[in-house]
Amino acid sequence: MGSWGAESRNPVKTILVADDEPTLVATLKYNLERESYAVITATDGEAALEAARAGRPDLIVLDLMMPGLNGIEVCRIVRREMQVPILILTARGGETDKVAGLEIGADDYVTKPFSMRELIARVRALLRRSENASARHSEVLATGDLMIDMRKRTVTKNGASLSLKPKEFELLSFFARNLDKVFTREQLLNQVWGYAFGGDTRTVDVHVRWLREKVEDEPERPARLVTIRGVGYRFDS
Repeated sequence: MGSWGAESRNPVKTILVADDEPTLVATLKYNLERESYAVITATDGEAALEAARAGRPDLIVLDLMMPGLNGIEVCRIVRREMQVPILILTARGGETDKVAGLEIGADDYVTKPFSMRELIARVRALLRRSENASARHSEVLATGDLMIDMRKRTVTKNGASLSLKPKEFELLSFFARNLDKVFTREQLLNQVWGYAFGGDTRTVDVHVRWLREKVEDEPERPARLVTIRGVGYRFDS
């Protein structure tokens, strides 16, 4: 049986899989290698951190519930040291873990048990967005009191630097390129997260809330990133 639409990749992308379930690690490794990715593995947090530092992978698939150094701590440390897409694995119903992972900079999550097709689609989408971001030439977007430097991935408001998580930066950049247009949550997931998401759209709501806290003068009464009731969101110029 052929792989699910594997594309030629040059150079080969390296993925770190970190999980304390040996069977799952082996299954992920097998299926990702079928898609022509190089795979390195780790079964605890300390080993995952060491592998990330040594191997500089293009993407990390990271379980949150690992012995020793847990996935949340690994994610926090990795995010401080390098810009690499992180896809976290969470247990069913672990809403707190999902939010915690996103808050410290994870790019996406998959809930166990998951479909291998879904996970590979998420991996492809994250890698594609990472490649597009790296290839983007120097550009500065200005809207109102916000200045967004695409090359440096920095944002200032009235000259003061804002600290944005990777996905917050991408969401703001998308809105800045599409001022005064209304987008549904599904459209934002597709455009910013890079995949057609068939389930929980609260990911968008969470990131919009975080972004408002940083770019709005009064986050509880947003004047810029506004909710269009029954539809989605609009970023006003």
